[in-house]
Amino acid sequence: MIIDSELKIYIENNIFPKYERNEKGHQIDHINYVINRCLELCKNKDIDINMLYVIAAYHDIGYYIDYKNHEIISAQIMYNDTNLKVFFDELQLKIMREAIEDHRASLNRMPRSIYGELISSADRNIDVDESLRRIYLYSIEHFSELSDEETIEECYNHALKKFGEDGYSKFFVEDKKYEDYLKELHYLLDNKKEFIERLKKIISDI
Repeated sequence: MIIDSELKIYIENNIFPKYERNEKGHQIDHINYVINRCLELCKNKDIDINMLYVIAAYHDIGYYIDYKNHEIISAQIMYNDTNLKVFFDELQLKIMREAIEDHRASLNRMPRSIYGELISSADRNIDVDESLRRIYLYSIEHFSELSDEETIEECYNHALKKFGEDGYSKFFVEDKKYEDYLKELHYLLDNKKEFIERLKKIISDI
């Protein structure tokens, strides 16, 4: 599957630069990761690759405006981009908007389409160190008043709430990489001392 070259040029020139406004965990390196994971997870699925590419490209574009509601804002920014009407019809734009709205890990229902399932799943990390790095960056961005030790405790609690046995983070497609990632992360969550040591090493490298 090949992404439309004109669409790709438009996104790279006009959308990707805007990610500089986001905090470090949601900038262009994360977007490129999600795009690559989408392309990996969509193999053998009946989807429009151009739609999936746009969904991944826009899914965090509104994070800097309001991170708590960024999925709604990002979806609306994509939907209101009149330049995309050259490539997609109204139904396709609606499906893409819904998929972006449905990508957040804390969504308490199933995504409304395969596109929502793919972007939500692709948005999950498969590298434990990178996951912990992102959790730490999120914590220092949004809880700057905490001490170093309190920040580490916040990171552990956040990871436990999101990825623990009863965590809210969901994955909607079969993927061994993610299964292996969860096993490693669950081990650290069950062994808090090792979690903290691993996190401190990651922090020292930032």
